[in-house]
Amino acid sequence: MKRILIFGIIIITAILIAYSMTINVKEPLPIINPIDLNKELVDSSLLRKGFGHTIGSFSFKNQDGITITDKEVNGKVFVVEYFFTTCGTICPKMNVQMQRVQKAYEGIDQFKILSFTVNPEVDTVEQIKRYAISHGAKSNQWFFLTGSKEKLYDAARKSFFVLKPSEAQNLGDAGSDFIHTNNFVLIDKKMRIRGYYDGTSIHEVDKLIKDIETLINIK
Repeated sequence: MKRILIFGIIIITAILIAYSMTINVKEPLPIINPIDLNKELVDSSLLRKGFGHTIGSFSFKNQDGITITDKEVNGKVFVVEYFFTTCGTICPKMNVQMQRVQKAYEGIDQFKILSFTVNPEVDTVEQIKRYAISHGAKSNQWFFLTGSKEKLYDAARKSFFVLKPSEAQNLGDAGSDFIHTNNFVLIDKKMRIRGYYDGTSIHEVDKLIKDIETLINIK
């Protein structure tokens, strides 16, 4: 009888340990491909791509007039947003949250932030420099980027999937909120999309900050 009782205790203990280990295992972050997204956000040439999507090459000027290319972030974790400096609605809220993201990983070279303008005619290097300073951006970690409107929107439609192709036709109306998004996009060291987060939500940005750590720690 005593042996049966001891055996039962061992079995129950083993079950409890196994259960504890199970509930503490984090679900892996998804790898997001074009087929997983609203088709209105995906360029028609990529609609059926179900695996293997990575961020394409790019080259833009940052707030210091330095050319930043995809090589700057290849092998690193980074977050992307689209904004414009004269936006008075969601952009200020988003960039207050992005300041939190920068602070969480300040000085960590394995993490970068890329803020692409949707209105490069107004957002010159000089303009985004003033904006970057006002938001406390660290020039070696948080890059505000400007350049060719066509290439900026091309990246939004074909790499990051944050702009509907139909909206890209309205490039002249950069004062309207519909041509930009409240999404932050999380990219891993292999240039794959791992998540979208509402940049105006404290809760969502809290999750983003945790997910960045997860990706940084992946060898």
